[in-house]
Amino acid sequence: MASYKKTMNMFQTAFPMKADLPVNEPKRLQKWNDMGLYWKVLEKNKDGKPFVLHDGPPYANGPIHVGHAFNKILKDFVVKSHAQRGYYTPYVPGWDCHGQPIEHMVETTLGKEKMAQISQPELRKLCHEWATKYVGVQRDGFKRLGVNADWEHPYLTYHHNFETADVEIFKEMYLNGSVYRGRKPIHWCANCHTALAEAEIEYGNEVSPSIYVKFYFTEMPAAFAAAAAAAGYADAKNAVVIWTTTPWTLPANQAVSLAPEADYVVAIVDGELLVMAQELSDAVAKVAGWEDVTFLQENGETLTFKGTALEKCVYVHPVLDGDTGTIITGTHVTLDTGTGAVHTAPGHGVDDYKVCQFNGIKEIKMPVDDEGRFYAGSCLWEGMTTDEANPKIIEWLGEQGSLIAHVDINHSYPHCWRCHKPVIFRATTQWFVSMDETGLRNKAVEAIENQVKWIPEWSHNRIGAMVSERPDWCISRQRSWGVPIPVFSCADCGEIVANEETFDAVIDLFDKEGADAWFIRQPSEYLPESVCCPKCGGKHLQPEKDILDVWWESGVSHVGVLKHRANEGLTWPADMYLEGSDQHRGWFQSSLLTSVGAYGVPPYKSVMHCGFVVDENGEKMSKSKGNGVDPADICNKFGADVLRLWVASVDFSHDVRLGDNIIKQVSDAYRKFRNSIRFMLSNVVDFDDVNDAVTDWNDLEPIDQYMMVKTARLAEEVTAAYEEYSFNGVYRLAYDFINDTSSIYMDVIKDRLYSEAADSKRRRAAQTVLMNVIEVLVRILAPILTFTTDEAWENYPEAALNREGRPVSVQLAGWPERADFVPALPENAEEIADSFEALLEVRDVVTKELENARVAGTMKKSQEAAVQVIAPAATLDALKAYDQAVFADLFIVSAVTFAEGEELGAIVSVAEGEKCPRCWNVTTLGGNVKYPGVCKRCGDVLELIGYVEE
Repeated sequence: MASYKKTMNMFQTAFPMKADLPVNEPKRLQKWNDMGLYWKVLEKNKDGKPFVLHDGPPYANGPIHVGHAFNKILKDFVVKSHAQRGYYTPYVPGWDCHGQPIEHMVETTLGKEKMAQISQPELRKLCHEWATKYVGVQRDGFKRLGVNADWEHPYLTYHHNFETADVEIFKEMYLNGSVYRGRKPIHWCANCHTALAEAEIEYGNEVSPSIYVKFYFTEMPAAFAAAAAAAGYADAKNAVVIWTTTPWTLPANQAVSLAPEADYVVAIVDGELLVMAQELSDAVAKVAGWEDVTFLQENGETLTFKGTALEKCVYVHPVLDGDTGTIITGTHVTLDTGTGAVHTAPGHGVDDYKVCQFNGIKEIKMPVDDEGRFYAGSCLWEGMTTDEANPKIIEWLGEQGSLIAHVDINHSYPHCWRCHKPVIFRATTQWFVSMDETGLRNKAVEAIENQVKWIPEWSHNRIGAMVSERPDWCISRQRSWGVPIPVFSCADCGEIVANEETFDAVIDLFDKEGADAWFIRQPSEYLPESVCCPKCGGKHLQPEKDILDVWWESGVSHVGVLKHRANEGLTWPADMYLEGSDQHRGWFQSSLLTSVGAYGVPPYKSVMHCGFVVDENGEKMSKSKGNGVDPADICNKFGADVLRLWVASVDFSHDVRLGDNIIKQVSDAYRKFRNSIRFMLSNVVDFDDVNDAVTDWNDLEPIDQYMMVKTARLAEEVTAAYEEYSFNGVYRLAYDFINDTSSIYMDVIKDRLYSEAADSKRRRAAQTVLMNVIEVLVRILAPILTFTTDEAWENYPEAALNREGRPVSVQLAGWPERADFVPALPENAEEIADSFEALLEVRDVVTKELENARVAGTMKKSQEAAVQVIAPAATLDALKAYDQAVFADLFIVSAVTFAEGEELGAIVSVAEGEKCPRCWNVTTLGGNVKYPGVCKRCGDVLELIGYVEE
């Protein structure tokens, strides 16, 4: 039997089935770097509308983790999808190089002994070196992911022109009254010896001692004195019962707060009169173990009085001999737990501080030092840490007879984000941004509600609530590595010295020498001679020792980058900020407050957040659990494009799962994309899209026309998905398209592609469609499968590759538009495609029956089948619009007939005729006299190519 394999159109593309991404992606990265692809994209789009995504700076203190990769790949999707559509997209990556995380790593490396001996300038030098090292490590990690950026010119927060931005914003906000110095309670980490902002706090469960304590009045309050006398308790000891979970704060007690309009009662217990909220009295009695509690009566009824009735009453301090406290009222007191009487220590709580200030208690007690220990002489527990003092205080209260009950509780408690140890509230002198003095809170909320697009839309509620409820922002830190608070104090009288003249001098100093100069140079060396203390006229000025909060530093990046580098095409405000959901309380918020505080407007037009990466079980990844996923491992085993495809496949606005099983599933999906692209490229190897393309719509077969419309729809739907930042929508649209195309269109046209004459119109029509599909797919997938689409672009047909002016990368190839299709789609193209859907419904029915026949052993291949389609009259009328040969091709069978019936169905039988040894269709052989052993179509092709049988 003759072999016809060589007569078939079976071409091979250089685009391999095996991607070998771990090996080939680094080579492509080098190629992009050598050609300056990032700059070529900018040059191509230089006249396009700018779109600036401003990069949030990660800490330069270790290799990148999968959360970094997730975030950076999302940003690359945003930037590339805009660049591909013609936007001018400069993208400057950045790193947060200052702050406690880096200083902590240097301290850990040095050890405590060396750390205690090192000078501040030397420590700053080591921190600079550490940060620089990991900027390089992380940059290599991000580049490996295929992220396009100005990697050689990143912004680093220790750059001189960035450090000046810290002072520029501080100057504006200090001079307009937003920044002030004050003494108030803030989160304090005794382990790290520094103040912490809200954004530096994480919450975890802690077991704390819950205690109920009697605070004895110095004299019986008038609110119940008469009733007590009438009941025979005129000389009874009397007290208010407080509840607290922080016994160590009792030495700092200055007041007890009651709910002003709540009803209070007086319980009679062991001859003592104890005041508590009526609503909580049963709960207090239960925890205290009191049975059959009686309450002070008046006129036969339980005596009640409002919290305001006890205002200004004085009690004996619970732990400080000879000291007293005052009863006050406050709206912060709730009746959901406790006693309705709140132990109030303004040095250890924000609400306590506020209510005391409102009630005229201005002086704040603070018996706890920087290390969380009680000062010498402050109380009986001097020298102890707060944790050490807790059980001692409880024991002492029991000995004094003032402890009613002690129950340990498990509750949520604030922890330091760096050392993860519990923090305390502690009043210290710090620098703050006022949320209300200049109306910053209201302005920021208004910006959130009306000036910024939030993605997803519901996220504005989250940041809005945080800004509405947040306290003043503590911006000073007691560390060495950072930008200093740019103010001075008079060495003679202690007055703060800060004005426009001093700020401008510091800006000039930092611009020339950087913030290190602050710790080396004397103020007299760079301040104008005219600068002096406004109070005493003194010239001896001391620079502030505290540094700025790192959230302030990253928060001013809109100035340090967008404004300072505007000559590079960056715009202010940015078009987008994109970071993790935790940044609603971090960078999103600090950027908003510094921008609105200094300039009155937000620094961004839109904000998009992403969730966290968790393991396959939904649990947080951690080293201790061993459930982390290293992006480098994925790149080395599967390739960065597989990781990128995973990012595209998930709903980024929520926490996303990742693990071995998930990445393997995504790898299977990647192979589906790759193999489909390979099939198309293999079948256009001999195609010249200029000279061979079918340019007349009517020369396309019905399924070709349908496929053209389907591809145009894909381009438009994907465009809309990108515009909405629905990357999982892009993934789903493209994946479903590939699945449908490979299972229907590619399957149907194989006979045409392989068996028709190479230059036949039928084959060229199919190649024309495939070329349109390829042109769309590589462009719309370029932001996601950035390596693979570029590889496909380089393996186009030779005619396309050799065409003058062809872009060197798919990233320079632009975006597909319906008007670009060849042949052009007619006005009624959508109607044509919709009509063809009826044929696909019939095909589904036929395919099912063919499979049943294969399973039954009736036949091995569909080409051996003859099909009778049974359908209602209306359906048959619709099908008559198509030539009968269309159905044989569509069903991939040898013969199709039709019959009327009530329901759509199909009958499959073995086709009559012989199997053509060339195309394998069952038909009548011998139609061409020269080649009687094959069907007429194949004989004509053999004659055309001059085939000589061996």
